[in-house]
Amino acid sequence: MEQFTYTIQDSAGLHARPAGLLVKCAQGCSCAVSIVFNGKTADAKRLFSVMNLNVKQNDTITFRAEGEQEQADCAKLKAFCQANL
Repeated sequence: MEQFTYTIQDSAGLHARPAGLLVKCAQGCSCAVSIVFNGKTADAKRLFSVMNLNVKQNDTITFRAEGEQEQADCAKLKAFCQANL
């Protein structure tokens, strides 16, 4: 399992538009990808799961990738977060 943390910079938090883009990015990963926040775990490939985390600006979330390409998938997700969230 590979993981990394990221602090949300967007003033609106992880709302519908960036959450949808994040889900599309996660769906392009071959690994199982989850997001952990505030004791809850969400499947990063499912929009409603991500939205239910209710992540706001300055909240820190943890991404976890499990599978054969976990390092590459984590790098892809980290780059996405830095550019979009």
